[in-house]
Amino acid sequence: MALAPSAASLAPDSADNDGGMHIDAPELRLFVMALFFIFGGITSLNDVIIPKLKELFTLNYMQAMLIQTAFFAAYAIIGIPGAAIVKRVGYMRGAAIGLLTMMAGCLLFIPASGTATFGLFLLALFVLASGVTIVQVVANPLISLLGPAKTAGSRLTFAQAFNSLGTTIFPIVGSIVMLGSLAKVKASDLSGAALDAYRSAETVAVVHSYLGLAVALAIVAGVVWANRNRLKGEHHDHGAVLKSFDLLLRPRFGFGALCIFLYVGAEVAIGSLIVNYMRQPHVLGLSELSAGALIPLYWGGALIGRFIGSAVMRTIDPAKVLAFNAVGALLLIVITTQTGGHLAAGSLLAIGLMNSIMFPTIFTLACEGLGERAADGSGVICMAIVGGAVIPPLTGTLADLTGGNLEIALILPAVCYLVIASFGVYARQRVALHT
Repeated sequence: MALAPSAASLAPDSADNDGGMHIDAPELRLFVMALFFIFGGITSLNDVIIPKLKELFTLNYMQAMLIQTAFFAAYAIIGIPGAAIVKRVGYMRGAAIGLLTMMAGCLLFIPASGTATFGLFLLALFVLASGVTIVQVVANPLISLLGPAKTAGSRLTFAQAFNSLGTTIFPIVGSIVMLGSLAKVKASDLSGAALDAYRSAETVAVVHSYLGLAVALAIVAGVVWANRNRLKGEHHDHGAVLKSFDLLLRPRFGFGALCIFLYVGAEVAIGSLIVNYMRQPHVLGLSELSAGALIPLYWGGALIGRFIGSAVMRTIDPAKVLAFNAVGALLLIVITTQTGGHLAAGSLLAIGLMNSIMFPTIFTLACEGLGERAADGSGVICMAIVGGAVIPPLTGTLADLTGGNLEIALILPAVCYLVIASFGVYARQRVALHT
């Protein structure tokens, strides 16, 4: 839930020539960008942990996708309380609270592994994502304040690039650490005490990964807390947060919020299926470790596409670019479901390139013309990220109902992209407000 105080609500260290206010604290800018890197990395690690826990707990696809549900449900459940916390304690203290909550979530992986209980893993992921949600309430407006107002957009774009960098790097390390330890024996061949012992032993690799994250989060939280008084005179509007939802009655904004819901859901669902998709004999027939190594190509495509899209949209209507990319993603799904081998694999991974500009472009088009209510719109759209908790398990259910047919399951993300393409066409009207 984005909070954006007016320039007068802060006692600035300096004033721009154009009258904008900013805080002269470049060292904080570096750590906020580090937060974006961690956000992306932690989110993409779910794509690695899904095949790991699916095998260990002999889950079907729908059950495995509950990992994404536990994670992304936090955006809907914690979004409003998180905004209230930040309004009460301020940006820096709010960020510290969020980071410590993330650290607590990482530490919960220890008892989850010790008891070999899938439910505890879901609880750990929910707590971790709750912390991520609170920190994201802070991150965007804070990076905007840490520099001249006229360059706030470039700083946000640069910070989002760090997010994509995290989604590219974390799965590489996660695949080596988590999937590389999969034993020759399968959980489905064991029972009783032997099964419990196998699960505990195999989840140690997961615990080690998240313990490393806990240490890193503790360090960042310490730095943020040491600078908790850096934003002098900070003040927030304490108006009712729930009032923001009346924006959904505006057709343009409501359509855009729906597309954010569908986009995040489709992106997460596809990323979650990559390992199991690549393992299929008619695709590449890879091992878990080898398939996991391909996940960074999916997220890396988003990183590259973000830079390309930024340049393209300087001369081409963003709505046209959005429609083009959504249709491109839809066509890539058709190719990957109707072919096999390297063509099918490459088509699936290339969807990441199409995804690159979707979130910021949908966000911008949906909020266009909101004026003073732009911050309210940002908060509602932040909650729409809960699509990542809904679309993946529905995709998994579709796979289960068709006997594990992942090609049929991809129909649901395809429908999501079709709706997004329709929004791109609709938004070309460039009408400032729809009532």
